Amino acid sequence: MSGRSAHAKAILGEELYGRLSQTKVLLVGAGGIGCELLKNIVLTGFGDITLLDLDTIDLSNLNRQFLFRKKDIKQSKAMVAAKTASAFNPNVKITPIHANIKEPEYDVAWFRGFDIVLNALDNLDARRHVNKMCMAANVPLVESGTAGYLGQVQPILKDRAECFDCVPKPTPKTFPVCTIRSTPSQPIHCIVWAKSYLMPQLFGEDEDSGSELDEAEKQGENATEIAALRKEALAFKAVRDALRSATADGSSSGAAKMVFNKVFHSDILNLLSMADMWRSRAPPVPLEFDAIRAGTFVLNRPTQNGTSASPAQEQTNGAKGSASTEKMLNGSSSSTAATTSGAGLKDQRALSLQDNLELFVSSTERLAARLRAGEDTISFDKDDDDTLDFVTAAANLRSAAYGIPGKSRWEVKEMAGNIIPAIATTNAIIAGLIVLQAFHLLRHSYSSLRNVHVQFKPSMPLSAIAMCTPNPSCGVCRDTYTEVRCDPARVTLKEVVDGVLGRNADDADERDGPQEVSVYEDKRVLSDPDWDDNDHRTLESLNVTRGRFLSIVDEDGEYATIQVAIGILPPDHPADGSTLILPSPLPTPPRREKPRIATPTPPPPPPVTAGKKRAAPDDDIEEVDAPSAKRARTMGGQTPITPSKKRRLEEDGLIMLDNANETIEEEDPDVIVID
Repeated sequence: MSGRSAHAKAILGEELYGRLSQTKVLLVGAGGIGCELLKNIVLTGFGDITLLDLDTIDLSNLNRQFLFRKKDIKQSKAMVAAKTASAFNPNVKITPIHANIKEPEYDVAWFRGFDIVLNALDNLDARRHVNKMCMAANVPLVESGTAGYLGQVQPILKDRAECFDCVPKPTPKTFPVCTIRSTPSQPIHCIVWAKSYLMPQLFGEDEDSGSELDEAEKQGENATEIAALRKEALAFKAVRDALRSATADGSSSGAAKMVFNKVFHSDILNLLSMADMWRSRAPPVPLEFDAIRAGTFVLNRPTQNGTSASPAQEQTNGAKGSASTEKMLNGSSSSTAATTSGAGLKDQRALSLQDNLELFVSSTERLAARLRAGEDTISFDKDDDDTLDFVTAAANLRSAAYGIPGKSRWEVKEMAGNIIPAIATTNAIIAGLIVLQAFHLLRHSYSSLRNVHVQFKPSMPLSAIAMCTPNPSCGVCRDTYTEVRCDPARVTLKEVVDGVLGRNADDADERDGPQEVSVYEDKRVLSDPDWDDNDHRTLESLNVTRGRFLSIVDEDGEYATIQVAIGILPPDHPADGSTLILPSPLPTPPRREKPRIATPTPPPPPPVTAGKKRAAPDDDIEEVDAPSAKRARTMGGQTPITPSKKRRLEEDGLIMLDNANETIEEEDPDVIVID
């Protein structure tokens, strides 16, 4: 053996290595894990690779996604990664696709054309979609993910190992609207407000709420509230118009100040007028534009949401700051400022209140200039310096008003961009583990499959766990999958459902399966036993086309759900042929296992002791002296009541008196003296 394949052949063996060149691999994702993984499978000898990714290359990708260079920014990740990795092994065929994996053409039949699927995705929705498609196509999948020093690799095989949805995933963190809009208490609240509320209001689409308010007024809704909302809408419209209109010198001078006074002064004064809101929390402080700029504004706030302000926070939120924030952000501020900030990198330096004001004015004018230059709307992008500066400054100014510690530009970028810390080393480890699990799947060594975790534990950095069996109640892998090929423009919903259930077959009377069913497309109800309005409509008219699933659910719950994948007719299908090709054989959903109801075992009768009190004929309660290791000390012949026991009795509605002389108010109607 010689050449580039010598080591791979020696490690994998002739048989497996020979199969790799014929193995068709789908790699979904060309980001941090995807770049490492593509390099691995190319050098290992996989011969036919399809690489799919929707994203384009950003500047922030370059620190870990080594297949990209600065010249590649804004280009397709899939295209650039395929071109770069092809040079590693000229014998490998890489087919790059710049598209969304959820597009209709990537249906079950398309997935079925691969021998294995490798996931390197970074969002939950796409992962769930690929998981379901692999279950429907019965193609093995290797799922993966990283977060900082942590990582996981999960091989997934239908009917043998649990799928991605067998274990419920935590829902993304959300915040109440009233907290974001009126009562923030954490830096993230202010950042979300600046990114998701203020920026769309100023630089997003112009939502005309006047017609809605007119209609509400006609319906007789609260006139005072409508007037307040109309005043608020007009104030924001005036601010938006000011940002889009230039003065004689071509600038938007004064517009930034108008925005500031609206959101950091007038709106806060409006909130302060609601006295009930601030009974149990510290009220915000209205900010003064001219005073902050002159360096005379002082935040008179001894505490910050119940916590004493530290000297560092006072410095950050104080009025004293650099006169030129741009110089400081570009690293050309004085050495004293650099020393006191404690950060050597420009994005990690703490911004004073005056710095944030200057940054707010500067970024607002830059964004306004872009609107006047022809941009219709501007949305937040963590790699757009103008929008990042605006969100940083606006969030820190709001934090100052509410007594919340400010954040550096780098911290705001992490939080506003929902950036999960990515470490190149973790990505490399996970990519290697993915390939190892892929080898087990290709060898059919299912007993060797492991769910592997990379942990932040020096004593055990890797944790390998044997695969669990599928969750019997999983709503994805426990369904029965089948596929119909049809012309959605000519096939009706009833034809598909009756055909899949075999209602028109010769042995229809002998078939065992659900009788009354409901039909869904995702969360949409299309039909049920009491509503058949859609039965004679075509699939196309119901927006059930290629790549979608029809769910046929047994109303009695006795049989598993049938998931019907919609495919297109074969290219060589005759024009006068059938518009519906049913699967052969037809699906036979298994009966659901009825959950066993555990019958509680009656407790054994308590042992009879000499201290047992003889029960009266009409007594319902039997008192038993519990045996104890030590006899409790008595006080005057009375057994003391411990605080925990007294608390338990009070929770049960009983009041235990401390002594016989203690009395209860007789006029209390909620108390009945029993002894």
